[in-house]
Amino acid sequence: MIRKLLRKVFNRRAQPVRHEPALIPVERHHIRREQLSPAARKVCTALQEKGHKAYVVGGAVRDLLIGHPPKDYDVATSATPEEVRALFRRSRIIGRRFKIVHVLSGPETIEVSTFRASQDANNADTDEHGRVLRDNVYGSQEEDATRRDFTVNALYYDPTTETIVDYHHGVADVRQKTLRMIGDPRTRYREDPVRMLRAVRLAAKLGLEIDPAARHPIRDMGVLLENVPAARLFDEMLKLLFSGYSLKCLQQLREEGLHRGLLPLLDVILEQPLGKRFVTLALENTDERVRQDKPVSPGFLFATLLWHEVLAAWERKTAAGGHSQPALFEAMDEVLDMQAGKLAITRRIAGDIKDIWALQPRFDRRTGRMPYRLIEQPRFRAGWDFLRLRAQAGEIPMEIPDWWDRFAHAGHDERDELIRQAPAEAAPARKRRRRKRKPADAGIAQGGEAGAEAA
Repeated sequence: MIRKLLRKVFNRRAQPVRHEPALIPVERHHIRREQLSPAARKVCTALQEKGHKAYVVGGAVRDLLIGHPPKDYDVATSATPEEVRALFRRSRIIGRRFKIVHVLSGPETIEVSTFRASQDANNADTDEHGRVLRDNVYGSQEEDATRRDFTVNALYYDPTTETIVDYHHGVADVRQKTLRMIGDPRTRYREDPVRMLRAVRLAAKLGLEIDPAARHPIRDMGVLLENVPAARLFDEMLKLLFSGYSLKCLQQLREEGLHRGLLPLLDVILEQPLGKRFVTLALENTDERVRQDKPVSPGFLFATLLWHEVLAAWERKTAAGGHSQPALFEAMDEVLDMQAGKLAITRRIAGDIKDIWALQPRFDRRTGRMPYRLIEQPRFRAGWDFLRLRAQAGEIPMEIPDWWDRFAHAGHDERDELIRQAPAEAAPARKRRRRKRKPADAGIAQGGEAGAEAA
């Protein structure tokens, strides 16, 4: 409290230097209003008709300039969250750190945020590391542009005039394939360390080169990620892994040294031939599905990233005399608990991961009724996909997933024949318990006493 008061007394706010934005007409940027989603156009029009400024902002504008179809749309406006909420019946205010409004229009959700003032010592509520905790000070469009992270994300598109408002030469940076930070990179990373992850993701996804001034501090400041809530890191990791360029993102994440606070096992995985091959195949498959707009599973992908850690722990426990199945479940819990300290993997996703892992030993059992019971499992297909990935990486023979594929699609008689032809499961070695032998004298004595009593 005293510190903030001293800042107000001694750090009088200077008059901000105004920067006139570049107004780029459609003839130069070539983005037509018809390329936007109907919901985004509708939200902007409704706000403008009520006298508010409203623009499609950020990633959607950037992606349209590059030629990527946007996945979602954000709108920035001069209206307050309460004014936006009152204007749209199907809307709700969310967020504590940033108050925003989700406007539902058909199947789409448009995220609407109010122009915010620049973050500085007088209006930002920060922790001891400089991370901004709350930021609901509203301001002008110019201030809103200044507080955004990268120049390519500070672009405002007006669907009515088809004009781009550009305060920080973001359009030029898009064309020059440069990812440049607005303001001092070190200060901006302290405000929000997740920006370092975002820089890696955007550079990999969009084929941009991180500006040296923004790239150099990353390796030294990566430790600040430890101060970010695990749930927020998990959300950012999902964006990275499902960007359609996950392999490139993880490679760059490792190059910048940021993986150490999130997935330190990447060093181990990517230096082992089997592990590297396995994870590479999984990431390539995920990227392909994202680009084809096919469904993807966070549980499946995290199961692949953590599998070799589970294998190592499982082998340690069985080597120490543990039974195979209980040892596997102990290894699963151990790895997920260790990862929970870095990424808050949700309970549902953790359940999916464990289901996939738990099915793997059951694929070795191809006798009796076991195969029939296994193919009825809800997670059979995900487990089989994982099994096939292991075979493609050379961890197990391809004959195993091929057999299960034939069995799953065969008729009853053919299934019985496949079971008859299947090799018997190798029984896990178990320690034989030594029976305690009773002393001969004791046996004789007991027998004699019994005989005496009988007599």
